[in-house]
Amino acid sequence: MLAQPLITKLPNTGETIFTVMSELAAKYKAINLGQGSPDFEMNEALIELVNKAMRDGHNQYAHRNGLLRLREAIAEKVNFLYHSKIDPVKEITITPGGTYAIYTALTAVLNKGDEVIVLEPAYDSYVPNILINGAVPVLIPLVYPDYKIDWETIKARITTATKLIILNSPQNPTGKILEKTDLEQLKQIVKGTNILILSDEVYEHLVYEGREHESILKYPELFQRSFVTFSFGKVFHCTGWKTGYCIAPDSLMKEFLKIHQYNCFSTNTPFQYALASFIKDRNNYQGLGKFMQAKRDYFQNLMIETKFTPLPSFGSYFQLYRYDKISNESEIEFAKKLAKEAGVATIPVSAFYQKGKDDKVLRFCFAKKESTLKEAVNRLIDYSL
Repeated sequence: MLAQPLITKLPNTGETIFTVMSELAAKYKAINLGQGSPDFEMNEALIELVNKAMRDGHNQYAHRNGLLRLREAIAEKVNFLYHSKIDPVKEITITPGGTYAIYTALTAVLNKGDEVIVLEPAYDSYVPNILINGAVPVLIPLVYPDYKIDWETIKARITTATKLIILNSPQNPTGKILEKTDLEQLKQIVKGTNILILSDEVYEHLVYEGREHESILKYPELFQRSFVTFSFGKVFHCTGWKTGYCIAPDSLMKEFLKIHQYNCFSTNTPFQYALASFIKDRNNYQGLGKFMQAKRDYFQNLMIETKFTPLPSFGSYFQLYRYDKISNESEIEFAKKLAKEAGVATIPVSAFYQKGKDDKVLRFCFAKKESTLKEAVNRLIDYSL
């Protein structure tokens, strides 16, 4: 037994809502539309490429920065999509997932007392990553119900301590995407400052209705102060692979690698060989938006029969729905009730706010088989009549 209790670095952190809802889903045999994880099979060709890599003996450590062949394929893809020339040797690192890349980037540059602007609702890893580095999250809400960025508020919250701004597009949990006007505003805000940017773009290929993904990589003056993070797991429907990457200018990547080399050092080798071959065929990523939009549209059409009210989703795995026509209960209580009584697990959007802002909105994941979505909506129809 310890002589003194441990002093926790995250005193306000306990069991996440994702764990709570997944446990409820298992307990009550609810269909889990809460977790952002597909229940359909990934591309068979990619599976075969991994098997081939293992059979060919590619089972030992990869280079610290990642397999050069994969980094070169990523650089080629970036140039094709965003007309940006990235140095695959100095400006790309393969990581065990996008969340790891985010943590490593923040840890590389944050010091005690630095302020980081976080737009809420926000992916749940951002704030703990900031706090564990002794920095201060500056929380700014997106404007409900459109979840637009209030750039004037951001300008007003900039101080001499502002170190970094976190952006996420397509955004989790709202499904919103950045527009060109947003990036123009951002350029004006950071111009002439030392403010860094972390751009979380893990859903980069899952953009709908013919819209374009406005990557930071398209804007050279922004990229020069940015870490940009991506996830193969999210876009290729293999979330369990936990494989992603970070792109940053050489000066920032050097700091990133100082943390990376003493943490995981390198990333799963056979997956890297497989992905290096897979993304050479542009069809393997260019059709992803239409594929996932079809699932979103199918889900939307089914949900018309319920009393839930949709909020627009232009990207990601997710769509938000208001339930104010059904209940006045808090988001957390209503989400728990749906899991127990309707047999459908969701995520309350209040969980993505540090102070639990409650707009009576739930997040649904539509990255599921059609049969899964249909059964889930049938249960919601029966429950909300």
